[in-house]
Amino acid sequence: MPRLTIGLGAVLIVIGAISYIATSFASWTALIPAILGALILISGLIALKNQMVGVHIGLLLAVIGAAGTLMNVMQLPDLFAGTAERPAAVIASSITFVLLVIYVVMGVRSFISARRWKREQASVEA
Repeated sequence: MPRLTIGLGAVLIVIGAISYIATSFASWTALIPAILGALILISGLIALKNQMVGVHIGLLLAVIGAAGTLMNVMQLPDLFAGTAERPAAVIASSITFVLLVIYVVMGVRSFISARRWKREQASVEA
């Protein structure tokens, strides 16, 4: 999970930079995925030293980020209809949302797997 966290952070930084450039540097809010990505990348680096703490921080940031991007994701029908006010924001937010949700699902599955493994190890030792 630490490497996945670092990779997700790097991808979000790229998405933020691309959306900022694509909007002709019009608004710093296009950099929100990059800011979120930097924080997740830092949590991934923390996870290299202390996996439990770093990944938990990354997952918390991902849940908060997914909740924050949900408003723009709800505008996908407007984007497909061609009436979206800020199409680049809707696209970047939707990609960010999907990546964050996938990361959270993978993180939860990883935690469940780790608990099962610990339980199995405890039963073998007993």
